[in-house]
Amino acid sequence: MTETNGTPTPDAPLAGLRVLDLATLFAGPLAATMLGDFGAEVIKIEHPSKPDPSRGHGPSKNGVGLWWKLLGRNKRAITLNLSRPGGRATLLRLAASADVIIENFRPGTLEKWDLGWEELSAANPRLVLTRVTGFGQFGPYAHRPGFGTLAEAMSGFASITGEPDAPPTLPPFGLADSIAALATAYAVMTALAARDRTGEGQVVDMAIIEPILTVLGPQPLWYDQLGYVQERTGNRSANNAPRNTYRTADGTWVAVSTSAQSVAERVMRLVGRPELIDEPWFATGAGRAAHADVLDTAVGTWIAARTRTDVLAAFEKAEAAIAPVQDVRDVLTDPQYQALDTVTTVDDPELGPIRMQNVLFRLSATPGAIRWAGRPHGADTETVLTELGLTPADLAALRTEGAL
Repeated sequence: MTETNGTPTPDAPLAGLRVLDLATLFAGPLAATMLGDFGAEVIKIEHPSKPDPSRGHGPSKNGVGLWWKLLGRNKRAITLNLSRPGGRATLLRLAASADVIIENFRPGTLEKWDLGWEELSAANPRLVLTRVTGFGQFGPYAHRPGFGTLAEAMSGFASITGEPDAPPTLPPFGLADSIAALATAYAVMTALAARDRTGEGQVVDMAIIEPILTVLGPQPLWYDQLGYVQERTGNRSANNAPRNTYRTADGTWVAVSTSAQSVAERVMRLVGRPELIDEPWFATGAGRAAHADVLDTAVGTWIAARTRTDVLAAFEKAEAAIAPVQDVRDVLTDPQYQALDTVTTVDDPELGPIRMQNVLFRLSATPGAIRWAGRPHGADTETVLTELGLTPADLAALRTEGAL
């Protein structure tokens, strides 16, 4: 469900929170989007002549970047050149009334403009400065250019992704950035909770290489204690089987998971191989994984003889875990996603009704909302700065200077 009047409802959980989004591509801006979805006032600050590159990423319609419509939603868009004196002074004025700044410049950039933590905290001691970079604010890699792709490689994700006899595989989307965005939104809320107790803000140092390592699980612990290095296993798992994708008689694919012993037993009864349940190795996930060839053959042969509709119905009746392998066309017509309104419709002044992912979760008493999709570059500059107290003469002077 969306709201389109542009104003957070007073009972929105983050109403009254002001966030300045100085970041680009993609972790920092997505974290700001998540905060805006639940009522924070987010002001997107872009360079006057160098907009956030996400405006030009991927397909566009009528010259309007579609990715930006998602990433820029619930944000007011202004321009400000922070390297100019007027831009610096204006940011400090904005910071004085803000709760959070999210930035992803290389370490030292804000300091070069005299906008580091010392200056920002002096302007507002309650400010939370959130710094999102590839490698963090210190260490031997800190000043390298950092992107999510590098985190996907460095963290061990690519090393374990793909078929055993194939090269390491990178995801075809911003996985590390998206995980870092979730972590950043959590970090911001944690810092704000601390501020509620101490009355003082602080710096959040988010390195994109770290959250993805966390979600990879206990690999460092396994290696530390056992010398165990996880290898590529394709769709299979070292912890349970059958666990794979299987082709149906009508040429589609389904995914089967048997993480629970009871589900594994139901699957083998369903596919007509109940005798395998009595094998000693079947009693543990690791034992089943060691015999994945046998189990995959049993499940794959049964599925290959039936249409996807029949396979899904049989698995559901047997209370076994299965899902169709869907592309975006299937997602948009999936009845469960439709019931949850996971992909919702937003009215956009530039493009009309557009569909995008809804807010990340549902709150029963204070739900989030999409109030508007991404705004044009600089669309709210005059409004926001006038609210800040700048006069038309002030704005004209900033434009002359090149600060707007």
